[in-house]
Amino acid sequence: MIRTMLYSREGKLITDTPLDQISKVIRDPENLLWVDFQGEPPEACEPILLKTFGFHPLAVDDALQETHSPKVDDWDDYLYVVLQPVVFDKEVEVHIDTPELDAFLGEHYLVTHHDQVIPALDRVWGTAQRDERALKLGSDHMLYRIADELAVDYMNVVDDLADEIETIEDLIFAGSSPKILPRASAIKRAMLRMRRSLSPQREVLNKLARDDYHIIDAKDRVYFRDVYDHLVRLYDITESLRDLLSGTLDIYLSVINNRMNDIMKTLTVITTLFMPLSFIASFFGQNFFQPVAPLHTWTAMPSFLVTLAIMLLIPLTMFLWMRRRGWM
Repeated sequence: MIRTMLYSREGKLITDTPLDQISKVIRDPENLLWVDFQGEPPEACEPILLKTFGFHPLAVDDALQETHSPKVDDWDDYLYVVLQPVVFDKEVEVHIDTPELDAFLGEHYLVTHHDQVIPALDRVWGTAQRDERALKLGSDHMLYRIADELAVDYMNVVDDLADEIETIEDLIFAGSSPKILPRASAIKRAMLRMRRSLSPQREVLNKLARDDYHIIDAKDRVYFRDVYDHLVRLYDITESLRDLLSGTLDIYLSVINNRMNDIMKTLTVITTLFMPLSFIASFFGQNFFQPVAPLHTWTAMPSFLVTLAIMLLIPLTMFLWMRRRGWM
């Protein structure tokens, strides 16, 4: 899908500019044009980017063929900026995807390219259609709005990950569950992927806010600095969440070890209680010797009852003694 949004010099918003008219439109510095390529094959995008806009083949190749971490390249007449949105899927499993968003920023145009739907960009597109004042501020301000919405999505994902960690803590103290370790590992991988995206992306925003790019108006650099501050804060929060998750896993292992100790203690107590009974039964159950004296009394009912009482009293006495010593 290729969509266009034009704010003309007459102050009109036009959303259906023909592609063959783009060359004429961008020659007028009073116009502001935003062209968005979504899910289009390279053979459909390349002629427009190369011939209509005149972008360098290396920049076009980077946008259409290769995958890059967030970066910014200065091509004098325009900037090539790579950003990474974040998409969080927590329905089936905790999974984070960071697709690539390529942007070509000129003085009076903005060209974006992405292979999949990016909610943050769609929100900015809808806002620009409803409120034309956003377009009046220039193409660099539109790029700021996109970066700011991306930061909002990152913040929402951080909040969701914090909720996931709290859920894991509840599962740990509620009882052992086979879902704890796989889910914790998925959250750990998700946070690692976020860190890999946030680290270079905050450097991109820092360059846009502080470097002297003539494409970006001096008054708009403060906006990029604000997004940079958000990303720095998000990176720090991600680090804190990672430490929190590590602590949660340590608690989980401690709980498992404590439960295992309780089980072993119970089994040890049961074994200890039955040890004297096993000794008595095995000792008097030997058949190695033939009696040389009359032992009819030993095999009578009173002797059986006495022996049975002894075998019951011994483990009961040991149980009470162990409990008094605090071993149970």
